Amino acid sequence: MNKTIELVNQWGKFEESHSDADIEDFCRHYFGQRRLQPKGPLVGGVVPSLNAGLLLKMIGRISMLNMAYASIAMEGTGLSQIQEFGLLQTIRKEKNPKKTETIYANLLELSSGTDMLNRLKKRGFIKEYPDKEDKRSKRLELTAEGARVARTCLERIEKNASMLTSDLPDDDIALCIQLLQNIEIKFSALWQKHRTKKFNEIYDELMPKKTGRKKA
Repeated sequence: MNKTIELVNQWGKFEESHSDADIEDFCRHYFGQRRLQPKGPLVGGVVPSLNAGLLLKMIGRISMLNMAYASIAMEGTGLSQIQEFGLLQTIRKEKNPKKTETIYANLLELSSGTDMLNRLKKRGFIKEYPDKEDKRSKRLELTAEGARVARTCLERIEKNASMLTSDLPDDDIALCIQLLQNIEIKFSALWQKHRTKKFNEIYDELMPKKTGRKKA
């Protein structure tokens, strides 16, 4: 069958049950129908029956694998955790950010983030000084050695990212980013407000009520 005709037929079938959908919706649906053959067992332990649970378990395992390989990649640099790398890169990008902003930008708890920054300062990678406008706050800056380590680690972490995603075409990587970016944006903005709440409070705030209407 002519590929153009096949595509039109697929669009026709989709439109029958999604009359208000647009081409972008169809493209997401079409790519979602692809059945790529797994190259081995999927995730360790129990495979969640809920697709949302399976997706998040896969993301979590990939994140843990990324951290494990990143630790190997950074051997000999003075950094041992991907979180330390994230802190240095935040300081490098922002030049002289506030200490608390640096910690929260990396989704760390204040206590653990402070401990990591203290270790980085002890190793001579960063320095901190009082904020001129807010004496209660501290600002951070990379030392020359910290800037060198940040550059070295950035190169290794980029290689690690390329290695872990080497089986994915660039278009698929771009699609994954497009599909997942709003989850990251939404919950990164909400996390500080939610971190001290009970789960039921958070769930009731974010999820539709029985009426099907979302809370404003």
